[in-house]
This record gives sequence, structure tokens and C-alpha cells, in this order.
Amino acid sequence: MSIRENIASNLVTVITAISSPITVKKISRQPFILDELSQQQYPAVIVQTSEEQREDGELGSGARTRFGHIDFVIMGFVKGVDSNLDTARNELITAIETAVELDITRGGNALDSGIVEVETDEGTLFPYGGIKMTIRCMYEYQAGTP
Repeated sequence: MSIRENIASNLVTVITAISSPITVKKISRQPFILDELSQQQYPAVIVQTSEEQREDGELGSGARTRFGHIDFVIMGFVKGVDSNLDTARNELITAIETAVELDITRGGNALDSGIVEVETDEGTLFPYGGIKMTIRCMYEYQAGTP
């Protein structure tokens, strides 16, 4: 697998292991239709690879070292009529942020990683609540092997 794929897999593994303050019930790298999920499948999360910038880190003879700055988008969804959706969204954000920041190397595949942006749906998806988090990872690789 590529380093990019290893980082994505690490994010899925880390988010799958969340058990406090909430437990993520469904996690996927494929989009899904919210209306087709049962109440028991919430909160649900999608992890997707997004933008990437690359640069040479070392010039000279031999294999070229390159650096990639890649964004992963975490989309999370909660559902509830009995609870405050804003509170549920905030709990999901906190749970993901806490879990992701435990290992900024993404299992040894990244030089650094961190959350750079968090957004919510602000109630537009009611009776669902949505979040979007962007996690930026910096990694190093030899040219031609991302």
C-alpha cells in the first residue's frame, strides 16, 4: 500500500476505536445515504482523501525525497429528535479530535498531522446533524512512490 493509503487506513482504525464520550457506530470510506441508515448506525463517519500539495525536499543525486501535505476530510453525522443536535455534533467533534491527536504520526506514516478546520451543517440537515473536519498530514516519500 502507498503511504497515502496507510494514513487513510490509520484514520479509519483510530476513529473506529472511539468509545468516549460517544461510540462511532458506522465508519466508511465510501459515501452512504443518510436515510438508509438505522438509528443504531449513528453516529456515522466517512473518511475521504482530499487535496494534496507536493514539494521537493532534497535536490541532488540519487533518489529524490519529496514531501506531501495531504488533507483528509472526515464527515460525521448524528441523528436525534430526543437530544440536542448541536450537543451531539460537538461530542462527535471532541471524540474524533481527541482520538486523532493521540498519534500525530498516523502509525509512523506521517511526519506530522493535525486538524486544520472544523465545520458543522448549522442545522440544515435536520433531523441529522453534520460535521466536516479537515485533517492535514505531512509525509515524506521517494519520488514515484507516494
